[in-house]
Amino acid sequence: MLTLPLSLPTQAADMFFSGRLVQAPSCEINEGQTIDVDFGDRVGVSKVDGVNYLQPINYRITCQPGATTLELGLRVVGPPTVFDGAALQTNVADLGIRLLQNGQPLQVNQRIAIDPQNPPRLQAVPVKKEGGTLSEGLFEVAATLLADYQ
Repeated sequence: MLTLPLSLPTQAADMFFSGRLVQAPSCEINEGQTIDVDFGDRVGVSKVDGVNYLQPINYRITCQPGATTLELGLRVVGPPTVFDGAALQTNVADLGIRLLQNGQPLQVNQRIAIDPQNPPRLQAVPVKKEGGTLSEGLFEVAATLLADYQ
């Protein structure tokens, strides 16, 4: 059996890709210093309710001028609790630190768009797992406040 190559007409179009690489202006949070939120030595184990002991998270965000077309965002990166997506898990099993942005829950590890000229008010408050029990002792958790452009 003899087979001949079959030649079909083909269509082709050239493609061209272009763009511009830019360096987003740098932003700095709290001049690179640690943000310390201290609840003190008088957090009552029976009074932790997500309202009592509310503390401000004092921070400053400073960005170099430029990149007006880029959106600035904030995110708190850390270990979330299993009982509250807006709370960081402390070293105490049933205790978390809920984060608030302008009085509303701020989900851990979730980016929010912000206005660098008017950054959100951030707060933290201890919360207890529903039905959980707390014992006396020290508690702590570490997280990172991250600013980025999109």
